[in-house]
Amino acid sequence: MSKQYQFKLVLLGESAVGKSSLVLRFVKDQFDDYRESTIGAAFLTQTVTLEDQTSVKFEIWDTAGQERYKSLAPMYYRNANCAVVVYDITQSASLEKARTWIRELQRQADPNIVIALCGNKTDLAARRQVTQEEAKKYAEEEGLMWGETSAKTGEGVNDIFTAIAKKLPLIAPPSARGATRGAAGAPARTGVDLNKQPVAQNEPCNC
Repeated sequence: MSKQYQFKLVLLGESAVGKSSLVLRFVKDQFDDYRESTIGAAFLTQTVTLEDQTSVKFEIWDTAGQERYKSLAPMYYRNANCAVVVYDITQSASLEKARTWIRELQRQADPNIVIALCGNKTDLAARRQVTQEEAKKYAEEEGLMWGETSAKTGEGVNDIFTAIAKKLPLIAPPSARGATRGAAGAPARTGVDLNKQPVAQNEPCNC
């Protein structure tokens, strides 16, 4: 019987680095050149099936990058199993902002959270300001996963989410699979039994 897991994933990063586009590419394999800024956060789900038939369902919270929404972020990364912190390879300032988010996660999120640093917009490589070497070195120093993507072309997008999906079950709390409902029938904090198919695979979002 294949194993099934459910994990909460949060996306963080400066405004306009492409967080919503990354999620849209991952969930619906679409790209829209003219996406409006996310207000607060958007919620989507996607399931990854690994080679050994393990099924990993991500509950994805795509947070707004604007400064005025920053105070809301802890609501979304609290109890998250994993975080994708996105920067724009053409904007070195966005990597500095990513570092700030990572420090915050290291201080305030679950100590076992899996953090992936993601350099987006590789389709604009001619305007690159952040080298792969710099980002990779930082990720290694901080014990982060790292990868580069293009939400526009789709390059690397599935790779980074699949890598997270492979890593999470290895460190998953018992509540991420199996029967994990309390006396009142409330789902456990970090996951629920996924033996029954969700009604809607991809909920619509107003992102």
